[in-house]
Amino acid sequence: MKFLFDFFPILLFFVAFKVWDIFIATGVAIAATFVQVGVFWWKHRRFERMHLITLALIVVFGGLTIFLRDETFIKWKPTILNWLFAAAFPLSQVIGKKPLVQRMLETNISLPETVWGRLNLIWVIFFTLMGAVNIYVAYSFDTDTWVNFKLFGMMGLTVLFVIAQAFYLAKHMPESAEIPESNEES
Repeated sequence: MKFLFDFFPILLFFVAFKVWDIFIATGVAIAATFVQVGVFWWKHRRFERMHLITLALIVVFGGLTIFLRDETFIKWKPTILNWLFAAAFPLSQVIGKKPLVQRMLETNISLPETVWGRLNLIWVIFFTLMGAVNIYVAYSFDTDTWVNFKLFGMMGLTVLFVIAQAFYLAKHMPESAEIPESNEES
């Protein structure tokens, strides 16, 4: 359910773009992100950092898009967001002495320090590439193709990345203890 909640503004942006245009879709995305942050605050009495970063970026880049009537700004927003995430992962080791990915996942899984470090680097590479691919699509294709990529391509690549990460993690998970068989006969 959280996955749908996080993609709520993107889905509304997509629908508004298909019905109207990039400028109305951008306004819808800005409003939807405000609603997203507000609903989260109302339910949990706290903010999620990712929601606030996304809100700030959509207000700045979306606002420039609408004000200047230039879709270039909204097309840069996913790249900036991805590159900010890419920068946060290595900074987390300097600031907090633990990789960000370890902080996010360590309550659910236990891994050796070297694996956490590699996994953190993999996330840096993923976010860096996602930002670069977004810019490539934004400048190489028309706006309709970019909007489709933003929803389906980026989501699809993220799902593939998470699946690949699961396989990587499975290789490094400690084997579960085997239950000894009973020697009793009936």
